[in-house]
Amino acid sequence: MQANPDRLDSIFDLRACAPAENAPYAWVPDKPDPGIDVSKAEEPKLQRSLRWLGPTSPSRSALITPISAARWLLVLIVIAAIYFFHGFVVPVLAALVIAFASWPLYRRLLDLIGGNRTLGATLALLAILAFLIIPIGIAITYTVDELRQWIGWAIEVNRVGAPPPDWIIRLPGVGTWMSEKWREHIGSPGAIGELIQIVSGANIGNIYRALIAASNGVFHLALTLLFMLIALFFVYRDGTNFSRQIDLLGERILPNRWERISRVVPATISSTVTGMTLIAIGEGIVLGTAYWLAGVPSPVTLGVLTGVLALVPGGAPLSFTLVSVYLVASGAYIPGTALFIWGTMELFIVDKTIRPRLVGGPIKLPFLPTFFGLVGGVKTMGFLGLFIGPVLMALIVSIWREWMREVALADPAETGAAGLANEAGATAAVETPAVTVALDRARPRN
Repeated sequence: MQANPDRLDSIFDLRACAPAENAPYAWVPDKPDPGIDVSKAEEPKLQRSLRWLGPTSPSRSALITPISAARWLLVLIVIAAIYFFHGFVVPVLAALVIAFASWPLYRRLLDLIGGNRTLGATLALLAILAFLIIPIGIAITYTVDELRQWIGWAIEVNRVGAPPPDWIIRLPGVGTWMSEKWREHIGSPGAIGELIQIVSGANIGNIYRALIAASNGVFHLALTLLFMLIALFFVYRDGTNFSRQIDLLGERILPNRWERISRVVPATISSTVTGMTLIAIGEGIVLGTAYWLAGVPSPVTLGVLTGVLALVPGGAPLSFTLVSVYLVASGAYIPGTALFIWGTMELFIVDKTIRPRLVGGPIKLPFLPTFFGLVGGVKTMGFLGLFIGPVLMALIVSIWREWMREVALADPAETGAAGLANEAGATAAVETPAVTVALDRARPRN
């Protein structure tokens, strides 16, 4: 190396002053000094060693592995999706429940039209609309007509007054008190108007808030039904491909259980929804006809209410029992007694023969889970929860029995294991052709 007398730093041998391998810092010149003879082979080594922050490696290890990062990213995406789209959970669940319940009929419709899924989904959606709109429209028409009659009666009574009915006077224990209240608030002319003014004047704010809440509830229900119908169309059209994807994912996640779960779940959903709907409609029609034959006022409205209450355990017996008590208290002893006997016989036949065959399918859902499913569904999801709640409870019961069956088969010495295995085995052994069709596990058509 040759020294340059014009530069002070040229008297130092930079290679000799280079820091050790783990030195914290070192000075690096901007350009190599022309007076310093550094070979080209040694220059990269010198540049790598002279760093302010010490030597660095061109390759660094990642703080988070790619697999962990992908999993955390997937979790964040799922959380964000739930946050933004949680308002659509109820209509989507309702659409899935209806699709499961009506899938065998939809498959027959596809066979009739040549397998055109878009046309089939459109026709199926129109059929669902007709099934919902026509009965609701008829019920609303009769209800409005009967409400008009009640309003006319109230206007006439407010004009001339009316004595308390005999059936109120004959009520044991409370007949005298109720008849006095009737004479005070209804019996004299103008009493109903005064009662309305007193109630509305003292609770005008509560009435206003109740009307606003009712309007919001109706609007929310209408939006829910709209989104449900939109989701139902795409479930019908793309349900086959989606079910295959769910099968692949389920076999990957639950390789030992998915085969049985994929057979029990469609049967449970279809039988629960179909059974509850048919039983409610049937009881509403049968008991509504009995109300009309017994001479009960407003039989259509009471029949619709009885059908809705039939979705709840104990609702139908409560309905026809109250109507029977009304008939007996009003002096119609024979019609009231006959209605009670008819309702009891109808309830016995339905609960002992029809309901076990329709509701729950292979699950045979007990009373308590059914009741909790109905109440919890209505509390969290509104009217649609009457169907979604029992379906979720049926799925929970079916999965629980599957686990108990596996425990019993793995360790038969457990207490009660044989009974659990037999009970759960009956559930797992259900593999009917209708279930296979409902799940749409068939291969694509040629």
